Amino acid sequence: MSTSGDRGYPLSGVTVLDLGQIYNGSYATFLMAMAGADVIKVEPPRGEYLRARSAVAGAAMPFAMLNSNKKSVILDLKQEEGKTLFKRMVAKADIVLENFAPGIMDRLGVGWDVLSAINPRLIYASGSGFGLSGPYRDYPAMDLTVQAMAGLMSVTGYPDQPPVKCGPALCDYAGGTHLYAATMTALYERERTGRGRLVEVSMQESVYMTISSNLALWYASGGSIPMRTGNRHGGLATAPYNVYPSTDGYVAIICVNDRHWRSLTEVMGRPELAEDARYATLKNRVERMDEVDEIVATWTRVRPKEEAFQALIANRVPAAPVRDIAEVVADPHLHERGMIRWVDHPEFGRIVLPNSPLRFHGSPMMALEPSPKLGEDGDAFYRDFLELSEEEMTALKEKQVI
Repeated sequence: MSTSGDRGYPLSGVTVLDLGQIYNGSYATFLMAMAGADVIKVEPPRGEYLRARSAVAGAAMPFAMLNSNKKSVILDLKQEEGKTLFKRMVAKADIVLENFAPGIMDRLGVGWDVLSAINPRLIYASGSGFGLSGPYRDYPAMDLTVQAMAGLMSVTGYPDQPPVKCGPALCDYAGGTHLYAATMTALYERERTGRGRLVEVSMQESVYMTISSNLALWYASGGSIPMRTGNRHGGLATAPYNVYPSTDGYVAIICVNDRHWRSLTEVMGRPELAEDARYATLKNRVERMDEVDEIVATWTRVRPKEEAFQALIANRVPAAPVRDIAEVVADPHLHERGMIRWVDHPEFGRIVLPNSPLRFHGSPMMALEPSPKLGEDGDAFYRDFLELSEEEMTALKEKQVI
């Protein structure tokens, strides 16, 4: 199947005012930009917080990844003239998205109640750590703290060691993905009814479903707190399910059903284990999880991870080599599909940037435009979108509103 074609992009003609910062909100609007929306990144005079990380070597990469295909304008919402300009922007926009702490937009005088009165068709999307209501509403929320509060850390790590955070920023991006979904759902409704809506996504709530296997173990154990299971199944309900040593790293192997187990025994040269009553069924293998893991590890630890992987995958056993970041950045599959590509960024040099994982068949994959410099689109935007005169812009610049 091909994504090439002559159709436009699904969100062409949609204008988004992006007040997103760091990862959460910025990822939701990145998905919109890569679906064809005109995303205007509205930044305070010093820029959004993620820009400041460029002072640390390599830390600018996330900003470049999250802000491709957007325009940047500077607007000081703490000044009355800034609020007035923003309201004029909202009158012509389709979506406003922010992930400030709850209450900040209201305190600035540009919250949902005010903006929806200006533009009843507006979709107002709010992302936060714990939601716009509830006893946790005003808790400072970062990916680390949400992981802790949401239970993710309690089930990550090994039984005899302290809890460990998930390696990636799971809560930020899960929240951003759900925020995109909520916004698109409301946009669909607006096309049918003509009315906008406030939508919100809590990072904590967006990751609750990810602990489903651990919850199953908790329920099955009668409510006792489940131990951390390392690289084993979170519900201790599947075996083999682990990361096994090789001569040059590790390989992940999982057998979801008895067919997978039979295939694995053949690959290992031990087909008799498929009929062995101790291991023949999933229930039997789970009861002897340590034995099963040692059987598999005995086979993997004398082979390179790629050799083991190729043998397993040829026999339809779910497996993968555990790859490092350098290997992932060079992934030929992701490059061939256009998900990641080398880009000569005007600020950060030659780097690998992602496209959107959302594919719209019939439309060509959108070309990547490097993330903008702070405010680089301001003059054109204020002149063309808000129709400000040169005199008005000069006066606003002198007051440092824009």
